[in-house]
Amino acid sequence: MEAITWLPLMFLILCSVRGEFLPNIGAHLMNCMESDREALIDFKNGLHDPANRLSSWKGSNCCHWWGINCENTTGAVIAVDLRNPRPTYNYDDESLDRYGFWSLSGEIKPSLMKIKSLRRLDLSFNTFNDNLIPDFFGSFKNLQYLNLSHVGFSGAIPLNLGNLSCLQYLDVSCDDIWERSSLFVDNLKWLTGLISLKHLVMNEVNLLMVGSYWIRQLNKLPSLTELHLSSCRLSGSIPPPTFLNLTSIIILDLSVNQFLPKVLDCLVNVSSLVTLDMSNNWLDGRIPLDFSELPNLQFLYLGASGLSESCHQMLGGQWEKIQVLDFGGNDLHGKLPSSIGNMTFLSHLDLSDNSVDNGIPSSIGKLCNFISLDVSRNYINETLPKFLEGIEICLSRNPFPILQSFDLLDNYLVGNLPEWLGHIENLVELDLSFNYLNGQIPAFFGSFQNLSRGPLPSLQYLDLSDNYLVASFGSLQNLSRRPLLNLQFLDLSNNQLVGKLLEQLAQLENLVDLDLSNNSLYGPIPTSFGILQQNLTILGLGENELNGTLPESLGQLSDLEYFDVSFNKLTGIVTEAHFLKLKKLGHLDLSSNSFTLDVNSNWVLPFQVSFLGMGSCHLGPSFSTWLKSQKYVEHLDFSNASFSGSVPDCSNNFSGSVPIPSGSFYLLNLSKNKFSSNIPNKWNITGGTFVFLSIANNQINGEIPAWMGNIVPGLKVFDLSNNNLIGSNPSSIGNCSGLAPLDLSNNHLSGTIPTFLGQLSGLKSLHLNDNKFHGQLPSYFQNLSSLETLSLGNNRLNGSIPPWIGKGFESLRILSLRSNSFPGELPALLSNLSSIQILDLVENQLTGSIPASFGHFNAMLQAQIINRYLWYGAASIYQNAGYGKNTNGYIGSMEFGNYYESFVVNMKGQLLRYTKTLSLVTMIDLSGNNLSGDLPIEMTNLLGLVVLNLSRNRFTGHIPKSISKMKQLSSLDLSRNGFFGKCWPLL
Repeated sequence: MEAITWLPLMFLILCSVRGEFLPNIGAHLMNCMESDREALIDFKNGLHDPANRLSSWKGSNCCHWWGINCENTTGAVIAVDLRNPRPTYNYDDESLDRYGFWSLSGEIKPSLMKIKSLRRLDLSFNTFNDNLIPDFFGSFKNLQYLNLSHVGFSGAIPLNLGNLSCLQYLDVSCDDIWERSSLFVDNLKWLTGLISLKHLVMNEVNLLMVGSYWIRQLNKLPSLTELHLSSCRLSGSIPPPTFLNLTSIIILDLSVNQFLPKVLDCLVNVSSLVTLDMSNNWLDGRIPLDFSELPNLQFLYLGASGLSESCHQMLGGQWEKIQVLDFGGNDLHGKLPSSIGNMTFLSHLDLSDNSVDNGIPSSIGKLCNFISLDVSRNYINETLPKFLEGIEICLSRNPFPILQSFDLLDNYLVGNLPEWLGHIENLVELDLSFNYLNGQIPAFFGSFQNLSRGPLPSLQYLDLSDNYLVASFGSLQNLSRRPLLNLQFLDLSNNQLVGKLLEQLAQLENLVDLDLSNNSLYGPIPTSFGILQQNLTILGLGENELNGTLPESLGQLSDLEYFDVSFNKLTGIVTEAHFLKLKKLGHLDLSSNSFTLDVNSNWVLPFQVSFLGMGSCHLGPSFSTWLKSQKYVEHLDFSNASFSGSVPDCSNNFSGSVPIPSGSFYLLNLSKNKFSSNIPNKWNITGGTFVFLSIANNQINGEIPAWMGNIVPGLKVFDLSNNNLIGSNPSSIGNCSGLAPLDLSNNHLSGTIPTFLGQLSGLKSLHLNDNKFHGQLPSYFQNLSSLETLSLGNNRLNGSIPPWIGKGFESLRILSLRSNSFPGELPALLSNLSSIQILDLVENQLTGSIPASFGHFNAMLQAQIINRYLWYGAASIYQNAGYGKNTNGYIGSMEFGNYYESFVVNMKGQLLRYTKTLSLVTMIDLSGNNLSGDLPIEMTNLLGLVVLNLSRNRFTGHIPKSISKMKQLSSLDLSRNGFFGKCWPLL
C-alpha cells in the first residue's frame, strides 16, 4: 500500500520537472486560446520535423500538445519547450546523423510572437544552421526563460534582446561542430536592460570585440547569480575588487579564455561564490591561498592554467565546504599534507599532471565522501599506505564507501598493492599503470570465491599494465567469478605474468578490452574466447609464449576491432573462417609466428584494416589478390613472408608480384623476403606521413631510384641493407630531413660518401658498411652532431682519421671504421667521445702508439648496468589513438615500426651479434694494424671494458699489473704482439 500512495506524488514531481513532455495538468480543464493555437500551427509549418516529434500538434486544444504548457485559468500558452530530447555530444559523422534525425530545423516564423503570454521558450539542441537569432524574440515582454543554446545560430546577437526586462534565464551558448564561428557580440550594453536576469550562459559566443568592458555591463545586473562565459575569447585582467559588484554571484565560469595573472586575486574575496571555474587560462603565477577561506566555496576548477604552489600550502587550508578541487595540469609540487584528511566534504580531487612527489598520506582514509581521485602523471615515489586512518568514521566502516575512480597512472609507485584496495565496494575504475609496482597481484583480484559478495563487485576498468607485478595466471582463476563479474576493461600487459590462458577468462561476459601482451603466458588460446566474449573489441596477446593453433572461434567476435597475437609461438593454417564475422577489425597483427595463410584466391576480407602485420607468416611466393580490397592500409608488415619475384610497384593496378595498395602509408616493411630485380621507377604513394620503409634482406638489384627521397620527405627510418644495390646514392635522400637511422649496408654501392648526408643534421644512426665507397672521411660529417652510431667498415676509405671526429659528437656510442685503409696515428682527441662504448678500428694501416688519453673514455670507466634498447623509429607516431590507453601509451608490440641497432662483436674468437643487450657492451678493438709501443697503463682505468682486442699489432713491453683490476673483461686478446713478462690474472 505504501508504494501505491507514492504514485500520485511521483507523477506530480515528473510533471513539474519535465513539462515539455507532459502537458500542464491544470490546463486540461480549459481549451487554449484560438490565437495561440493558430500561431503554433503556423510556426509548425515552417519547421522540418524528421522524427515527427510534433505529431500531437492537432486538434483544438493546444494545451494537450507535446512541449506546450498553458496558464491554468485562461488557457493562454505560457511555455513552448521544444528542446531536442536526444542531444549528443559526440560529433563524429555517425552521431551527427542521429543528432539531425531528432533535431527540428527550418524557419522560425514570426507568428510565434503572437503568443503574448509566453514566459518560457526552449529551442535548444536543434539545428537552425546559419540562421540569425530572430529580432522578434525581443518582443516577448513576459518572457522569463529563453534557451537558444546549441542550435547553430550565427551572426550578431540582436540588441533588442535587452528589452526582455522580465527575463531571468538566458542561454545563447553555441558550439563549433560546424568548424566556423557562430554567434558574436560587439558590445554588451543591451544586457543592462535585463534587470531581472539571474542566470546568463554565453559559452563559446565570440566576445573578442567587447574587450575589458564586459565586466562593467555585468556589474549593472543586480540579481545575477550564475554567469557562464567559457570559451568567449576574453583576455586581459579584471578590475580590482573595489570596482566589482559581484556580491550575489554564486556560480562563475570563465574557463577557456586568455585571462592574465592576478585575475584570481580579484576573485578571492567574492564570498558568495559556491562554484568558480577558471581552468584553461593564462594565469601563470601563484594560487591565492585565501581561496581555502571562502565560506561558501564548494567547487573550484583551476586546471591547465600554468599555476604553481606548494601542496602543503595549497591543501593545508580550511576548505570547510569544498567538494571538488581541480588543479590538474599545473605545477603543484611537494608532498601531499596529512591535513588533506580534514576535507570531509571532498568528493573529487584532480592533481593530475603536476609535480607532486613522495607518497599518499594515510589520512585520506578519512575522506568518506570521496568519489574520484586523480593523481596521475606525477612523481609519487613511495608505496601506497599499508593502512588507512579514520576508516571507522565512515558509516560502512570500509575505506572510501562511495569512491568510483582511483587513478595513479604514470608515477613512480613501488612496493606491493595494499589489501584495502580490495575493500572499495563501489570502485568502478582503478588505474595504477606505468609505475614500478612489484610483488604478487593481490588475491582480491581473483579469489574470495567463498564470499557471498566478493570484493570490488562494481569494478569495470582495471589497468595494472607496465609494472613489475608477478603472478601465476592460474592463481587468477577466479577472475570470472563474482568479484569481477562486471569487468569491461582488463589490462595486465607488460608485467611478469606466467602460466596458461584460462578458460575462465572467457566467462567475463562483459569484457570489452583485454590486453595481456608482453608477459610470459604459454599454452594455447582457449577456444571459448570466441564463443563467450561476444562484446570483445580489443584482444592483445602479443609478446608472450603462446603455442598451438589459432582457434577458428575467434572469427565469431563480431565486435572485434583490435587483434594482436604477434611474437608468440603459434602455428598452423589460417583460413577464411578465422575472419568470418570480423567486420569491424581495424588492427590485425599475426606477425612473428609460424602461420600459413590458406585462403581462396578470390577471397575478399570482410574488414578494412589500417594496421596489417603478417611478418613471418607464410604468404608467398606468389600472392592472391585479397589485398586489393584494403583501401585504408597505413601500416603494412609483410617481412619474412616467403615472397619472391619483382619488388611491388604500389600502383593502382597492383602490378608486380605483391599487390600493394596505393595510398598514404605510415609504415611499410617488406624485409627478409626474396624480392629480386630493380626497385620500380615509381610508387604511387602519397608520402606526407610516411615514416618507416624497409626492403632490407632481399635480393634487389640495380640503383636506388632518385624518386625515393622525393615522395617520402617525412621518412624517419630508411633501411635498404643486405641487398645487391649498385651505383651511388641519390641526392634526393637529403630531402628526408627527419631521418634517424639510414642503413644502406651490405650492398655494392660505390663512389665517394655522398655530400647530401651533410643535410641530415638529425641523423642518429648511419650504416654504410660493407660497400665499395672510397675517398676520405668528408668534413661535412661534422654537421651530424646527433650521431649515436657511425658504421663505415669494410669499404675502401683512406686518408688519416681526422681529429675533428673527436669533437662535437657527444652522443656517439658506436664508431666502426674497420677494414678500410686509414693510415697514420690514432688521434688523441678520440678520447673526447664521452659516450663511446664501441670503438672498432680493426684492420686498417694505423701506426704509432695508443695515446694515454684512451684511458679516459668516459662511458668505459664503469660497467654499464642499465640495459637500454637502442632503437629508432616511429612507435610513438604510428600508434592509433583509438586503441591507445593514454597519450603516451600503446597496445601490443613495438617491434614493427622501429629500427633496432645491432653490432657484431668478436668475443673470444666468436662473432656474436648483439641487439637487445647492445647497450651493455663496451669494446675497444684495434687488432690487425701496425700499432706499436707499450700498452698505456691508463688503459687499465677502463674498469667497465668488456672486450679488448689488440692482437696482430707490434706492441712490446710488459703487460701492466693493474690490468687485473679490469673485472668486467670477458674477452681479452693480446696475441701476436711482442709483449713479454708476466700475464696477470683478471680475477
